[in-house]
Amino acid sequence: MMVQVLLTLAYCGTSFAGFQVQKNARTVQAVMQDAIESIWGERLPVVGCSRTDAGVHARDYKLTFRPDDRLPTARIPAALNAHLPEDIAVLDACVVPDTFHVRHDVYEKEYEYVICNTPSRDPFSVNTALHYRRPIDAVLLHRAAQAFVGTHDFRAFMASGSDIADTIRTVRSVSVTRNGAFVYLRIAADGFLYNMVRIFVGTMLAVNEGKLSPDAIPAVIASCDRKNAGITVPAHGLYLNRVVFAEPRLTDL
Repeated sequence: MMVQVLLTLAYCGTSFAGFQVQKNARTVQAVMQDAIESIWGERLPVVGCSRTDAGVHARDYKLTFRPDDRLPTARIPAALNAHLPEDIAVLDACVVPDTFHVRHDVYEKEYEYVICNTPSRDPFSVNTALHYRRPIDAVLLHRAAQAFVGTHDFRAFMASGSDIADTIRTVRSVSVTRNGAFVYLRIAADGFLYNMVRIFVGTMLAVNEGKLSPDAIPAVIASCDRKNAGITVPAHGLYLNRVVFAEPRLTDL
């Protein structure tokens, strides 16, 4: 009997060219299909909750596939991890109804961007956090970032050349916090435009540098003009931190 299984993954994106299968490139989707094929003997399709870009990491990535039920759900993570490289791991597995869709049923995603805020670079976070030398006022940026909360047209925070027509999204929470040398920018929303989080972080850094007033964010959003927002920061500081589904419809096999 075929079942639909939902996997929770964590991976370091440094050596991946993103999630989606690409010709002559190492991707999360292809590596997962390799592991699944090693166990079930066929290359089963897998569907991911998001198309993470090259270099982006994930702590709570969701993926579905439809195997036969030869393995109990509880044994699937260990079985797959035995065939996966060290930079990706299956944390959990459960069966979901056939009607469940790992993208369409997402209620909220949360991304986190990590900044190493030190004068000298930290060699241990070179691929997992953005090194930024100038002191960051996390309290100031947290206050400025609250302008993103709510339902807005975020066209100004979408990468140029993107062909997405509907640019309205609802941001449910934003925070900027510090823990020692590291600053964490978190944003949760019902969906994100291409590079939206990385442009949001770049805009916060423009505020930190005095290039943009903390009170100017509403005007930047209202302008719908990419030129008014900040730079697109590098991918290696970005994490898919949390995925929440609309209904808890998960079961055991």
